[in-house]
Amino acid sequence: MSLPLKKSYQPMEALPATELPSGPEWQYEPKWDGFRCLAFRDGKHLNLMSKSQKPLTRYFPELVAALAALKAQRFVLDGEIVIPSDGGLSFDALLQRIHPAASRIEKLSKATPATFIVFDLLVDDKGRSVADVPLEDRRKRLDEFFHKYLKTNESIRLSPVTEDFTEARKWFQMGTALDGVIAKRRDLPYQSGERTGMQKIKRQRTADCVVGGFRYLEKQPVVGSLLLGLYNDEGLLDHVGFTSSIQAAERPALTKKLEKLLKPPGFTGKAPGGPSRWSKKRSTEWQPLDPKLVAEVQFDHFTGGRFRHGTKFLRWRPEKSPKACTMKQVERENRSALDLL
Repeated sequence: MSLPLKKSYQPMEALPATELPSGPEWQYEPKWDGFRCLAFRDGKHLNLMSKSQKPLTRYFPELVAALAALKAQRFVLDGEIVIPSDGGLSFDALLQRIHPAASRIEKLSKATPATFIVFDLLVDDKGRSVADVPLEDRRKRLDEFFHKYLKTNESIRLSPVTEDFTEARKWFQMGTALDGVIAKRRDLPYQSGERTGMQKIKRQRTADCVVGGFRYLEKQPVVGSLLLGLYNDEGLLDHVGFTSSIQAAERPALTKKLEKLLKPPGFTGKAPGGPSRWSKKRSTEWQPLDPKLVAEVQFDHFTGGRFRHGTKFLRWRPEKSPKACTMKQVERENRSALDLL
């Protein structure tokens, strides 16, 4: 007789690393660009939980339906929710799902259906916890679970895995087609909330951007952030994000340099200043510049025509022509990460 199903697990997380670890104790998996999710099923009760233990169930009805259709009545799966789009993955489409209106979510679930990519099994189909067994054994059990219950389910996919370091390097070199590579210790149990048995290696991504404007620091007459632009296919400069990683000691001199270049419109394509649910006042307070300065920045993600998070300023590129700073730098590679599935 199986024990009552555990209602939550703190997800095992990865420690950031700069190089892929090697050795027989490691296995490698793609790092997916989505929402980390643990799926719990106990009979008719099915819940999707985020990494921060927040419910995701109402936002992905198509995945709830796919999981509820399985013959297995009890299980806990660890994986990533992604939304395929244009041969790749769209994080913007995921963000749109976090919406208060059920009708909007239902419409999006049909227009842009999500996929649940599974990479770990914590409770098997008998309701028995397998979190305490080594990953090597859990992966075998996950493969068996997948082929028994999920092989023909298009909404739920099995994440690939390899013990071959060379193969993992090839995945890493896919660049923007993948979010990176995860290395996991094969000999360790599932360590909830810990980072000792997993490492995430992300490829450094950089882009040369035109500085099309800037914002002052709040209540201070010095530059607070640089507004970044890239030229689109029509030759117009689109606003794509910002960087605020400017050394305090450099702000006064940089402000004087920028103020000498003040010249509208700054951006000839998409410009800052649209409505913002977070800070409507700040969204309109920016200074346009003559597009002559080029800055190299480091970024994590580029989706929906923007850097998803703030970028890190690396250096000025005076030798770089502003017109050479195009969207082609951040276009995803032709090969999709989904080709691995």
